[in-house]
Amino acid sequence: MQKIRNFSIIAHIDHWKSTLADRFMQITWLLSEREMKHGQMLDTMDIEQERGITIKLQPVTLHWKWYELNIIDTPGHVDFQYEVSRSLAACEWAILVVDASQGIEAQTLANVYLAIENNLEIIPVINKIDLPAADVEKVANEIINLIWCKREDIIPISAKTGENVETVLDAVIEIVPSPDESWLRVEEWIDNDNETKALIFDSIYDQYKWILAFVRIISWEIKRWTKCKMLWTRAEMEVLEVWVFSPKYEKKDILKAWNVWYIVTWLRSTSESRVWDTVYSWENMENAKMLPWYIKVKPTIYAWIFCADTSDYNILRGALEKIQLNDAALVFDPVNSMALWNGFRCWCLGLLHLDILQERLEREFDLDLIISAPSVKYEIVYNDWKVEEIASAEDLPDPSYLREIREPIVKLEVIIPQEYTGAVMEICQNRRWKYQELKTIDEHRNMVVYKMPLATIIADFFDKLKSVTSWYASMNYEIIWYFSDKLVKMDFLIAWEKVDPLSIILHKDEAHNIWIWIAKKLKDVIPRAQFPIALQAAVWWTIVARETIPAVRKDVTAKLYWWDATRKNKLLEKQKKWKKRMREFWKVNLPQGAFMAVLKRD
Repeated sequence: MQKIRNFSIIAHIDHWKSTLADRFMQITWLLSEREMKHGQMLDTMDIEQERGITIKLQPVTLHWKWYELNIIDTPGHVDFQYEVSRSLAACEWAILVVDASQGIEAQTLANVYLAIENNLEIIPVINKIDLPAADVEKVANEIINLIWCKREDIIPISAKTGENVETVLDAVIEIVPSPDESWLRVEEWIDNDNETKALIFDSIYDQYKWILAFVRIISWEIKRWTKCKMLWTRAEMEVLEVWVFSPKYEKKDILKAWNVWYIVTWLRSTSESRVWDTVYSWENMENAKMLPWYIKVKPTIYAWIFCADTSDYNILRGALEKIQLNDAALVFDPVNSMALWNGFRCWCLGLLHLDILQERLEREFDLDLIISAPSVKYEIVYNDWKVEEIASAEDLPDPSYLREIREPIVKLEVIIPQEYTGAVMEICQNRRWKYQELKTIDEHRNMVVYKMPLATIIADFFDKLKSVTSWYASMNYEIIWYFSDKLVKMDFLIAWEKVDPLSIILHKDEAHNIWIWIAKKLKDVIPRAQFPIALQAAVWWTIVARETIPAVRKDVTAKLYWWDATRKNKLLEKQKKWKKRMREFWKVNLPQGAFMAVLKRD
């Protein structure tokens, strides 16, 4: 146990932490230069390689100077913060990587605060010192002001060239304590040193071996044929194999205390193995206690997902269950739509998380999907002050029973170059923002803090922010409370009939602009009939706007071969009566494209 070190690598996106993990594997001779087929070897998914970002945490075991180093590479984007939190639960220390040319950014701050909350010590590393724009001294001062470390504790490296990377490994061995000497060994968590107790911090699904769990042993050991039980799901299992990832799967005989390895559980159902669950010995279950690391995921946005082919519903359900196994931040529940039939409401941590989910479903399971525009959940307060959460406008009761509707408010932190401060404030003005403070990080950069509704951020805020700042801005946000505002329910009537799936919750001042956008889309996809079709918008059942799809003009007098005014008037009068009858009794059958046009994200 004295020769084991567990640590994770945390950083803002695009600060080359995965490249640093590659250099670690090369220096420790885990991979030769010929085996390095591409960069970011720990990014095992095709989406990660194509987009150049880390989506999943990935542990790997190295050996350096007779020490076993268990490293966990983590994502850098704010939407995958839950992956970072689980990685930190399996470590004693964290390596903080900061770009020498960009300095501290929004997600750097978020990761540092998360590590401090988990009582982890931090080894600061300045990366990309080989770049011409690198300013090591400026970035070092930023790190000192952030974590109050000494200047000599900061290690400047180049993960690309391998310069000074060995110093980081040496620092891990010298500074990072062994697991039994760290604060994590709390006696009340260990019921008996001779009984197995382990934390599941991630899992994956294999089509041949079913569920593989990533575990960190807290006490005793796990070996082949060890009988264990999950304390949360109460699932019973017999460990089939013990593996280590280096970076290929290798079988091992035994997994001892404080190791971070894989076990083949042989469980078939995804509901039997959950992240944050505790693996315990078969005996003495009456005294078993779960490990206290559990952090409940709090998804911020949701979208409806339907299959274009309704017969693929069961395939979609199975796909979501398999993805949820190694993406614990994903939450989904079944829904039913009048037009699109059965689907799922999928809760995610952000727009990128939702985008990755859609791409994985389409790639890995060959599904043709209909994805709605992202939305957020709201709180409604009844007249008796009872508070209830809702996720759809269809769940809203009669307004006479309501005292107020609350929406989620976020604290938004944006780090930008000073010359773009005015441009960022300008794009925030139309989003019901509330300015908080302006902090100066250094002579070139500011951090602007706002409070604004989450619903105004999830649409296109990030894209516009990157556009006006030439991709120099970084942002981080967190939900701080729910606030009451002038929120209303807008219903849409087509041919005087309300269409429930199109109902939305929005701010009263935005109702007119939203109506213009939706009316334009509906006029393009709803086919014209032989009578005018009314498109109406209603706020709390009060009509506030209207558009009309004109009727198809048919010349019923074209068949007349001579000019006969009596005959012509007779045909026109007959057509007029027929159109009046159609308006009274005919219904407009909305095509599926009408729902897709409104629900689908632009």
